[in-house]
Amino acid sequence: MDFFGSRESLTIFEWILRSIVSFVFLLLAAKLMGQRSISQLRFLDFIIALTLGNILAHPLSDEKLGLKGSMITTTVLILLYVSATWLSLKWPLFRRYLDPPPIHLIRNGQIQFHNLSIARISIDFLFSELRKQKVEDIQKVSLAVWEPGGTISVFMNTPYQPLTPADMKLETRPFTLTRPIIFEGKIDMSLLKEIGKDPIWLENKIAPAYPNIRDVILATVDENENVRVYSNPKK
Repeated sequence: MDFFGSRESLTIFEWILRSIVSFVFLLLAAKLMGQRSISQLRFLDFIIALTLGNILAHPLSDEKLGLKGSMITTTVLILLYVSATWLSLKWPLFRRYLDPPPIHLIRNGQIQFHNLSIARISIDFLFSELRKQKVEDIQKVSLAVWEPGGTISVFMNTPYQPLTPADMKLETRPFTLTRPIIFEGKIDMSLLKEIGKDPIWLENKIAPAYPNIRDVILATVDENENVRVYSNPKK
């Protein structure tokens, strides 16, 4: 394990080992930090991502810097991150510091210019974000807020909101979630177990048109146990 410590030089094999160990360690660290730090970078997430990137990047390019110290420092920072996240759930004042309340940018068709300065965004950026959400007229906006995660949520005035089946009093079918159960001839056994079925049940569902599951490129199943195959049998 000499590649862990500081060295004057490393062999090619030791560089490879150091890269593999760092990669696996980062996978475990990301899992420990949770899904939120991956899906969205808020204030605390940005700080920890920036710090961890610098700590682990240097030992991967400089043999004189040991990997052991970087891994210990990273572990401590992750524990601090998890503790701060837990503390934000228990202490409202700390939570408001990490995740401040949203800032109103538009209210009843009127731009709140003072809040633009607080959010530190320009009028051009605001219009750019409105265009991304297909908003061509500010007067149609009932409320637009700057979220802590750095996005703008837009709510249109009632006359400009799209009609729904409920508005038109139309009868609709219940929503069912569809998920892939066969992909390129391979069954998702975890999904099959989740719905309480076995491969024989699945084979019966797709037979006789598809006698061999390996011939199926894609098949899905919904919450009503309806299986739909999107491919033709391989010739």
